[in-house]
Amino acid sequence: MIERSITLTFDHKVVFTRNAFSPENSELAHILTTNSLGDRPSRALVVLDRAVAEAKPELVGQIESYFESSDPLQLAGPVAIFKGGESCKNDPTRVTDLWKLIHEAGLDRHSYVLAIGGGALLDLVGFAASTAHRGIRHVRFPTTTLSQGDGGVGVKNGINFFGKKNWIGTFTIPTAVINDLEFLDTQPENERRAGIIEAIKVALIRCPEFFQYIEDHTDALAALDPKALEHIVRRSAELHVEHITTSGDPFELGSARPLDFGHWVAHKLEQLSRFRIGHGNAVAIGIAVDLLYSVEAGILEAETCGRILSVILRIGFPIFEPELIEVGESGELAVLEGLEEFREHLGGELTITLVPKIGSKIEVHEMDRTAILVAIEALRVGAEATA
Repeated sequence: MIERSITLTFDHKVVFTRNAFSPENSELAHILTTNSLGDRPSRALVVLDRAVAEAKPELVGQIESYFESSDPLQLAGPVAIFKGGESCKNDPTRVTDLWKLIHEAGLDRHSYVLAIGGGALLDLVGFAASTAHRGIRHVRFPTTTLSQGDGGVGVKNGINFFGKKNWIGTFTIPTAVINDLEFLDTQPENERRAGIIEAIKVALIRCPEFFQYIEDHTDALAALDPKALEHIVRRSAELHVEHITTSGDPFELGSARPLDFGHWVAHKLEQLSRFRIGHGNAVAIGIAVDLLYSVEAGILEAETCGRILSVILRIGFPIFEPELIEVGESGELAVLEGLEEFREHLGGELTITLVPKIGSKIEVHEMDRTAILVAIEALRVGAEATA
């Protein structure tokens, strides 16, 4: 047997800026030319979320002008516009379409694929880029609060398969993530609100001071005040990147997933609703279930649970949907199937992150189904009382 250790070092760069495609903004040009080979131009294929293109009809022209005015840069083809949203991850032919574009553009491993859009489009494009030629450099431009503060600054790419979220995917460090805060101004209210729940999540497991900030600015966040929203997106991104780069498990070789607090319910709810329930709302419900479960299991004080749920509700998130009490083929609540799917996704041992107090976390390897049902029933009764 020959055995050797392989050590790799990655730089994970997240840039905050505005108007990234303005001629006066050199951030992207600097990123694309840092590793250029000799006199070769830095070639890039740009894939743009259709919803972003419709919200900013001038954007395609700005992208083209940016590359034309930056001599070392070269567009490898017309800006490709793809439908985003979770549905884009449900059709594997979208990956084939992207591979075809990459092939026809003649991209190589020193070229770039730029993805501009929400988290689902970034997942799709990142997967296609990371598998073409065994990996083409890609740059992410998250355009939603969810993706700028959480998913878009991570290292995971994937598509849905077998009716399961992110069943096919890769772990790939993007060349850079460019959080252009200007994009947030064009998002509808529900999209701008969605990222706040991931900020709450990461605050609950890592930073009590951040949760205190969110609690103190609940009214401003409910009103989607730009200054408060920008602050929580920045801090959320910082905490997510801090976890990814310092946890010792960026490629998730173990079974612990602290950043997936509340997500075992959320992922199943998205499936059960055929993605009618957006990720932000699904995570809010998932967090509510796990908080009430923790109270029932004696892990969390009821007063702290009520404090957190009050913040979530006041900001405008639901904590109950009918799919939560949908009965599956087994005769039990379908959402409980999410536990087994989560275990399978983790790689063997079920590991659920729970919060014993704000800013702290524990890992449990089993969940009491009776206590889960008590938590869900409490949410149902609460929803009926306020209907």
